[in-house]
Amino acid sequence: MPHAALAQADPQKPADTSVDAQSDAGPDVIVTGIRASLERSIDIKRNSTGVVDAISAEDIGKFPDTNLAESLQRVTGVSINRVNGEGSQVTVRGFGPGYNLVTLNGRTLAATDIGVVGGDGNADGATGSSRSFDFDNLASESVRTLEVYKTARAAVPSGGIGATINVVTRRPLDHGQSGFSGSIGAKAVYDSSTRDCIDCGSHVTPEVTGLLSWADDADTFGVTLFGSYQKRNFSVASTGGNDWNIVPYSTFLGYTNASTQITNAPTNPNTLVAVPNDSRSDFSEDSRERINGQGVVQFKPTDSLTITADALYARNRQSERRSDSGNWFNRPFDVVKFDGNPVINSAVYLHEVLSPTKDGPGSENQYRATKSTLQDYGLNLAWDVTDNFHVGLDGHISLSDTLPDNPNGNTSTLVAIAGYGITAHSVDYSSGVPVQIFDFNDTASNGSTRQGNRNGVLDIGDIGTQVGRTYTSTQTQRLKEVRLDAGWDLGGGSRFDFGGDYRTSKVRSTQVSTYQPLGDWGVANPGDVVALAPGQLFEFCLPCKFHSLDLQATGNALKAFRVEDAAKLYSTLTGHFAPPSTNSQDNRVQEDIWAAYGQLTWSGKLANMNANLVAGIRYERTTSTSASIQQVPLSIRWDADNDFTVVASNVLQSLVQKSHYSNVMPSMDFRLEFTDKLVGRFSFGRTIARTDYSNLFSATSVGGPGRPTAIGGFPTASSGNPSLIPLVSDNIDASLEYYFKPGSYLSLGFFDKRVKNFVGTGITDTPLFGLTDPSSGAAGTRSGAAKAALTGLGADLSDVNLFTMTALIDQTGSTAAATSQFSAHYNTATRSLEQSYVDTILTAYNISGNSSDPAYVFKLSKPINNREVEVWGFELAGSYFLGDTGLGVAAAYTYVRSNAKFDNGADPSIDQFALAGLSDTANVTLIYDKHGISARFAYNWRAKFLSQLNRDGYKSPLYTEPHGQFDLNVSYDITPKIAVSLEAINLTEQGIREYGRTPVELFFAQEQQRRFMLGARYKF
Repeated sequence: MPHAALAQADPQKPADTSVDAQSDAGPDVIVTGIRASLERSIDIKRNSTGVVDAISAEDIGKFPDTNLAESLQRVTGVSINRVNGEGSQVTVRGFGPGYNLVTLNGRTLAATDIGVVGGDGNADGATGSSRSFDFDNLASESVRTLEVYKTARAAVPSGGIGATINVVTRRPLDHGQSGFSGSIGAKAVYDSSTRDCIDCGSHVTPEVTGLLSWADDADTFGVTLFGSYQKRNFSVASTGGNDWNIVPYSTFLGYTNASTQITNAPTNPNTLVAVPNDSRSDFSEDSRERINGQGVVQFKPTDSLTITADALYARNRQSERRSDSGNWFNRPFDVVKFDGNPVINSAVYLHEVLSPTKDGPGSENQYRATKSTLQDYGLNLAWDVTDNFHVGLDGHISLSDTLPDNPNGNTSTLVAIAGYGITAHSVDYSSGVPVQIFDFNDTASNGSTRQGNRNGVLDIGDIGTQVGRTYTSTQTQRLKEVRLDAGWDLGGGSRFDFGGDYRTSKVRSTQVSTYQPLGDWGVANPGDVVALAPGQLFEFCLPCKFHSLDLQATGNALKAFRVEDAAKLYSTLTGHFAPPSTNSQDNRVQEDIWAAYGQLTWSGKLANMNANLVAGIRYERTTSTSASIQQVPLSIRWDADNDFTVVASNVLQSLVQKSHYSNVMPSMDFRLEFTDKLVGRFSFGRTIARTDYSNLFSATSVGGPGRPTAIGGFPTASSGNPSLIPLVSDNIDASLEYYFKPGSYLSLGFFDKRVKNFVGTGITDTPLFGLTDPSSGAAGTRSGAAKAALTGLGADLSDVNLFTMTALIDQTGSTAAATSQFSAHYNTATRSLEQSYVDTILTAYNISGNSSDPAYVFKLSKPINNREVEVWGFELAGSYFLGDTGLGVAAAYTYVRSNAKFDNGADPSIDQFALAGLSDTANVTLIYDKHGISARFAYNWRAKFLSQLNRDGYKSPLYTEPHGQFDLNVSYDITPKIAVSLEAINLTEQGIREYGRTPVELFFAQEQQRRFMLGARYKF
């Protein structure tokens, strides 16, 4: 039986039992409440041979938290990733979600996820490529126990280096009770962020759950049904920037002129400085709807045979209607202030005066939505062949899909719109968030040929279209698994278990993206949004949606422009402009895994002390087949000063590659009872984890340079590597646990993991697909002639100047004619072109490579197994109840370190490797459980951690600041069958802040507000 394969509890029990056995388990819940739940979890920990932690239900249909990830964070060594204030995925002992295996009743679950909803400004193009399981898909009320196995076991399927997390659900013959039993519960959910909603639906939303179980009087046939519906509406305010340019100070000087005032400038021209590309704030209205259903039928025709059939269905729909307000600089700056950091000297204040004016402010609107579905269907036979020989046969099919779900059938639809008339603007990052100030003039006096409604006020009549984009991403997984387990009881608590399994998994990830210039980035037609889509656009105060982050907005910075349905706006606008270009990708990975294991359990005494030993070996053979259908790029077009677009051809290329690898994984757990209260453990085991699917894809993708290659930009490309092998970790654990009275204990554990085959990045310089570079500045090319002409005029070799001159040469066919036109609009005093002329050129011309241009030389990144890492640390945990007062406390702390660290001051053109997700964690819970009152007041803290590597073209890290959250849960039993409850989540409204190489380099800061749930539950 798959659940028996996870058995690490009392080794004296037969093979078909485990931490929470499926049969012969006795009553399901004898004592209810927080204390009883904690005592059951302590018993699981104490009786296990290896290192196991667990969380048990407090009662039928009542788990300690409404979210499984939120519960798991109370386990030592476990930390969680939150999306929109809810626990989503878990990290265990520094190993992120993709390095942990999640099983349901011992079975491997399919998992898909596309991290669009709730992401930052770069999330719209996310693809499904992770192995991570999202716990937000499962309702907690159906769960009986969460088991976290931190040490290896030969009988357990591979895939978890951090841990194997087993979700145990209820079965009708487990509790030994005939007739009907179950519970019905309902909650009213109020998210305080709904007070900021413009139109996000009801402020109070429902959660309804029902659990029904029936068994006949003979306890030979039973049925369990579970259903859940949960809805949440909320809003989110966030701020930050898309990118920071990390360049030597000598390069930064190209963004300035002789009159620029610079404060705290580095003295060494090679010192790296950080300069924001843009700054923006965002407001979203979100919705999450979750439906869960489970059914189990058990039949026990004889005392020795149990047949179990079960099914799971879960659907999670998420949507986000997002508006931003942003601004960006044309350069040169006239005022720059650096913070003086000697590692990365970051610009904290930038100011620019435009002559005459420029596009902005921008207000991109997005409609993001996904629908995730998880299904699992299984059949299990457990047969006691003799009194001492047991056989289990289990098979299941697991299906998971994450699909687009917005009204246009996209995961994200984006419409970029902006005004035109900024005459001066600044941004100040010194307070920790971007504070924007800008002057706007839409009248004829702005000196530009472009004005909106010319009423002297920034309003919707000034807003014009820029670009429309869509992303349609999917991820699907089809998993089939069958396993045979057998156990032979040798007597005296010793036994021999053996078995094998076969698992096949097919994963497909697709994306179709479109790009359509509307009025283009230069805003060719201010006011055309209202003209083409009347009634959709409105003005609102975005900074007013913030409560804890102070944007210090005044004047024009208080204004932003929003549509409630960006998909509708896109559909309205798209027919008025030239058709969009399309890019597509289609990647598939199939893994076929054969495994066999043998495991010996011994129980006896050493020096008159009870001792247990479990030792075994597991062998796995994996065949991996990667197949990709890629759209061959036709060109990388130079569209504006620093904007490049990949233009795809209609040619499709198919790539298929197969690889094989084998792994042998020994394991050993030893447990010794020094006294009846003091338990010691020592474990060794080898575990493996397979890399993300994206690293296995066969396709090669290309991207344009961040700026012209003649001025230091470089194009990038990436490809997968189907020949990658799994990470292999050799693990050692040692712990000492003192159980001094019921519900009270102290434990201290040490762990060390030495992991090889971590995936790093190999970079090679190479041409690809015959693509040529129109921005090279090479002699004999249009950009080379432009570069020479600019030098002759004494003009700066800036992005804008080089694009403008190259475009003029391309259109006129004459360097002399181009130089004449350029000079007519060039101000030698300010060393800048007229902005209105620049905008005309940017809108009118795109430049494609031709036969005279050299090939793009791409920095091709390819994943390779080239890293070894050691991770070590300790875990301290305990709980204590004060006599019969009902008062108690539970606490845990995890310290974890690694020898792989990110160097913030390293060359920004070089990929680095470090372990994302590594962080210390702590939690403490105050408990009261007496007189029908069960109350928990919990604090969970996670230290700063590295959440992403090589985020952008400058190989920036992404750090998440420390996060601490207070939660409260109180329930009262009105009668033995009726209870009411109140939950309060994130009482202090702790948000999330993510930054780059220094805390100044803000990428994403998100407010998160309190959430309350008032509920009632009836059990029978």
